[in-house]
Amino acid sequence: MPRGYDALRDVLASGKAPNSPTLLRPHIQNILNDPIPGPPPQPTMPKPVPYNPTRISEPKSVLIPLTPEELESFKIPRHALRMRLNRVDPSLENPNFFPPNMRDKRKRDESDQPRGVKRSRDSGLVAQHYNSRPDVGVTERRDSPIIGLKNFNNWVKSVLIAKFSREAFEASMVHQGRMRGKVLDMGCGKGGDLQKWQKALVKEYVGLDIADVSVQQARGRWSTLKGNRFLAFFAALDCYTEHIERAITPAMLTTPFDVVSMQFCMHYAFDTLAKVRMMFENVTKFLRPGGIFLGTVPNAEYLMGRMSEIPPSAPPEFGNSVYKIRFEHHLGAQIPTYGHRYWFFLRDAVEDVPEYVVHWQPFVALAKEYGLNIIYKREFGEVFADEREHPEYGPLLRRMKVVNADGVSDVDEEQWEAANIYVAFAFRKR
Repeated sequence: MPRGYDALRDVLASGKAPNSPTLLRPHIQNILNDPIPGPPPQPTMPKPVPYNPTRISEPKSVLIPLTPEELESFKIPRHALRMRLNRVDPSLENPNFFPPNMRDKRKRDESDQPRGVKRSRDSGLVAQHYNSRPDVGVTERRDSPIIGLKNFNNWVKSVLIAKFSREAFEASMVHQGRMRGKVLDMGCGKGGDLQKWQKALVKEYVGLDIADVSVQQARGRWSTLKGNRFLAFFAALDCYTEHIERAITPAMLTTPFDVVSMQFCMHYAFDTLAKVRMMFENVTKFLRPGGIFLGTVPNAEYLMGRMSEIPPSAPPEFGNSVYKIRFEHHLGAQIPTYGHRYWFFLRDAVEDVPEYVVHWQPFVALAKEYGLNIIYKREFGEVFADEREHPEYGPLLRRMKVVNADGVSDVDEEQWEAANIYVAFAFRKR
C-alpha cells in the first residue's frame, strides 16, 4: 500500500489526528458515521395527453400537402456548387442521370460575365416576353388564328430534324436498343420539339433556354410524353452570354452531342459579335466531329429586299395582319453586321420583341472558324416544294394537319408570306 495510507486509516477509525487528542471536526465525523445514501429516485414521466384539438376560430389558411414531384425536387440542393459536391456515380442507364435542374438564387453580377459578353436589356425583354406567354392546351392551340402557319412551321422542323438527325445518330456513341443519339436543344422554349425528337428515337436530350418559366413548362411536357421516353435534362441559361458548362454537369458532357438544334432563336445572339462567338463556342465545344448543327432563322435577304422597297418618306416597316417587322432606321450606306435590330410582331405568338438580322455570308464565314461547314440552306417555301412528294414527309403534311384529306390548307396568303420570312439550315462539324 502507498506510504502513509495506514496513518490515514487510523485517523478515520479513531476520529483523532495522529499524536493529538483533538477530535475531528463534527461535520466530518457525521459524514463518516452516516450510512452511504442510495441512488436518487427516478423521476416519473407524465402520461402523454392524446392530441385532440378543438378549433375555436375560422381557419385563415389551408396547408396543401406537397406532391411527390415537389418532395423529389427538394432532395436536390438549390445551389449549383453544392450539387457538384454531391458524391454520386451517375449512370446513363439510370433515369436520374439527368436530374431536375435548380438554378442559383443569386443573380449573376455583371462582373461574373465573360469579358465583352454581357446581357443586354433586349435579352431581358425577350426572356420576360416568353416567360409571360401562357402554356395553352391542345384545344386552345387548335383555335389559334394562325394555326395553319404554326402547323406548317412544325412540319418544316420535323423534316429538318428527320432529314439530318438519323445520319448523325447512326454514328452516335449513345445508344440503347432502337434509341440512339444525343441532342442539345439551345432555345428549347416550352418543349415544342420534344415529340419530334421522340419520333427520331433520340436517347438523350438536353434543353436550354433563357426563359426559366418556359424551361419548367418544357420539363413538365417531357414528363407527360407517352411511349419511349428519352432521358432529358432542362436548365435555364443564356447561351449567348454564358458557357453551357455552367448549367450542365461534367458527367453529362463526357459523351459529345451528335446534333445541336436552334429553332427560331439564333437571331437573338446577333446583337454583338461577342454573343455570336459565345453561341458558336456552346454549339461546337461538345459537338462531335461529323455532328450536325441545324436550325431555322429569319432570312436576311428577304428582310433587306423588303426594306429596300420602302421609300424614305414611309415608315421603315412592313408586314400584314399576321406579322409586322419594324426597323429603327431606313437602310443606309453602311449596314451593320451585328446589332442590326428590328422589332417583330407575330399574331398569337410574338408581341413586338427586339430581334437582329442574321446576315448570311458573315454567319457562314464565322461558322467556318469554329469548324462548321454549310451543307443545307432552304427557304421554307423551298422546303415545301422539295419535300411535299417525299414518301415520308409528304404524308406527314396531312398527319400534322398542314393540309386536310382533300389537300386544302389553313395556311392563307398572309400566313404563307409570314412563313417565308425564314430559312432552314444545317452545318456539319469537321
